[in-house]
Amino acid sequence: MNKVFLTFLLLLSSFSCTESNSSQEVLSEDQMVAILIDIQLTEGKASTLPITFDSSQVLYSLMEEEVFRKHGVSDSLFTKSMVYYLEDAGKMDQMYARVIDSLVVLENNSRTKE
Repeated sequence: MNKVFLTFLLLLSSFSCTESNSSQEVLSEDQMVAILIDIQLTEGKASTLPITFDSSQVLYSLMEEEVFRKHGVSDSLFTKSMVYYLEDAGKMDQMYARVIDSLVVLENNSRTKE
């Protein structure tokens, strides 16, 4: 999760000189949470595969594209939305709290099925 968060902080700093996005140009909080959940799951899958780091990075990029297709968004819209929400640290904290809660529920459900 730290790797993804740091990536988006870098994106935020690179876009810090651009105009602020209006809320119509960004994904809703619910959409962002759903995508972030899938991105975290994707990152976890890619990092646990018995392949080299470089290969896992390439695979992760492909898997991330599939997450965006699943949710019907472009990577540029997702990036704009991340930049927008990172401007409000409190809102971003709330969204990541929802992501973490959802991941915990998914983990507990998978343990119950085993």
